Amino acid sequence: MTDTTDIAYFAAGCFWGVEAAFRQVQGVRETVVGYQGGVTINPNYQDVCAGQTQHAEVVKVVFDPGVVSYDDLLNVFWQSHDPTTLNRQGPDIGTQYRSAIFYRDDEQKAIAEASKQSQGRRGFFRRPIVTEISPALDFYPAEDYHQQYLEKRGLATCHI
Repeated sequence: MTDTTDIAYFAAGCFWGVEAAFRQVQGVRETVVGYQGGVTINPNYQDVCAGQTQHAEVVKVVFDPGVVSYDDLLNVFWQSHDPTTLNRQGPDIGTQYRSAIFYRDDEQKAIAEASKQSQGRRGFFRRPIVTEISPALDFYPAEDYHQQYLEKRGLATCHI
């Protein structure tokens, strides 16, 4: 184990289930659910759900790159949702539920783009991948009651 950590940001629908998936990964040190990719400063859950802020529900993943690679985290991301549905995951509809990777630097961007292309070539998904790959700008943590939401309720996964 190293003393170094890095950060990744993933949007894959409702952040509760996505957060739970990442919390199971060895090398993930912390997760924080929140909002990213929008125009409103310091949005709250009601603002984001109203669809006016352009934010996505995001999981901030703090990880030890000596234990788990960014590419490994991308594999968890692809397996955690359907990246072929635009602004939707299961019954959740709206831009806040879009599939997105928010990169922190050029290296993350290149790895994310290569991973997306690789997933598209694998043919696992029947439709084209619509996941956006965008720079990580401001991240706003969600309200406390959203943090580790499923864990607090003794659940392992969401309804999807």
